[in-house]
Amino acid sequence: MYRAIPSSYLFGCVALALLATGIAAAKTSDRNVPMDIKADSSDFILKDQSDSVLSGNVVITQGTLVVNADKAVIKRKNDDIDEVVLTGGPATLRQVSDTGEPMTARAAQIDYSLSTDKVVLTGGAVVQQPRGNITGETITYDLKSGRLNGGGDGKRVSVRIMPKNAVPAVKKEQPAAPADSDDKPASNASSGK
Repeated sequence: MYRAIPSSYLFGCVALALLATGIAAAKTSDRNVPMDIKADSSDFILKDQSDSVLSGNVVITQGTLVVNADKAVIKRKNDDIDEVVLTGGPATLRQVSDTGEPMTARAAQIDYSLSTDKVVLTGGAVVQQPRGNITGETITYDLKSGRLNGGGDGKRVSVRIMPKNAVPAVKKEQPAAPADSDDKPASNASSGK
């Protein structure tokens, strides 16, 4: 059964848009369009110090932002949204920037803390953009400073930075195929045979 979602909870989901904003300079017009949230079930509590849960095939869309997760937990503290936790196999975020660049992020868990303005992706975390990507078991993004940290968990991190004016890779030319000759040896017309 679907219940009406209070605007204060929608604010928590808008925080998800801020997550992508920090990582990829999200499309600013996305915040000015309605947010749609769908899930197999929801359990909202309208009290302070509470958790509200969206479960099963969670899909959140707002403009170019698309969030997919198995579960979304919205945590309230001091009568305001404090944290949004997405989990999945994996949880994913996709968004397009104002410049038209797509960004995707995925991890087993994506944790956005509004009080610290930090996003932590854990469990096979990957952030991809045309200008580069970062992968690791843990990726932390500080929305205030713009600092993106990978690793720190004893696992290796991998970063690829594309050149500013990257030229698409040119395919190797294959040797020219011989003209169609029906694969038969040439006959000797003058042999008279």
